Amino acid sequence: MSEEPIIVPFSDAGARLDRWLAARTGQTLERSRWLIDQGRVRIRGKTCSPVRKLFGGEEVAVELPPPRTIRPGDAAGPDLPVLHDDAACLVVDKVAGLPVQPARLAGPSVVSAVSRLGGFDVAGRTLPGLVHRLDKETSGCLMLARTDLALQALKRAFEEGQVEKEYLALVAGAPPDQQSLDTPYGRDPRDARRFTTRVRSARRARLSWRLERRLRDAALLRVTLDTGRTHQIRVQLAEAGFPVLGDLVYGVASELLPRQGLHASRLAFPSPAGGRVDVTAPLPRDLAAALAALAGH
Repeated sequence: MSEEPIIVPFSDAGARLDRWLAARTGQTLERSRWLIDQGRVRIRGKTCSPVRKLFGGEEVAVELPPPRTIRPGDAAGPDLPVLHDDAACLVVDKVAGLPVQPARLAGPSVVSAVSRLGGFDVAGRTLPGLVHRLDKETSGCLMLARTDLALQALKRAFEEGQVEKEYLALVAGAPPDQQSLDTPYGRDPRDARRFTTRVRSARRARLSWRLERRLRDAALLRVTLDTGRTHQIRVQLAEAGFPVLGDLVYGVASELLPRQGLHASRLAFPSPAGGRVDVTAPLPRDLAAALAALAGH
């Protein structure tokens, strides 16, 4: 057990205890209410109601229980290369074919594989917090949080545009050397599992690319994301006429690549532990082999 006294700033006067506690500790509102209902939050030594109004100047004592241990199963997933690790977060190099979250209980995933590293306390469990996601068949940089506060700070960094994300995309066709796309984005009205730019939507999707290498009937693009929509790169490139090779949903099949040719190559962001992190994931073997074949080597 750890107990953390927090002084309520006078600027927070009038706030409800449960909502204030969630904002200050990075906990979810549900977990903050649970802590209060369990008598683990006291003001002047007394337990209180989740809806209690704060006046400012109070000392709130918060008793945090140790995180509930979640042990990964035998099939939790492979050891993943760690590109960055600090007290607040880490970045791993995700392999293609491994889902970020398990498709079934105790199934292999990035979350269960990374949990073996230890040192996580998110939502009261010894599991890393998901700041963003990658498709199952996409490889490369994936950021995870070690604590609730770090998770909250990293999500805010995404929302405020402080995170730089670059991808390498192997596409069919002959795209221009550089281009930017800014389109509507939403679910495909004909198939709710798919997304499209060809809908009326207030949501926008923005990305830009520059040519890395021109190949035989294909190209390698370095894509910079300005927004992080689900399937965004795959959808926007396909509907611009340059589908991702190996993408069986939006792109085109390829004998050279059994999965979509998309790799999260670079991630840069401010770490809650201090300083700016800037990491690069090396090109995986399957993509390197496909590039060599398309280059005629």
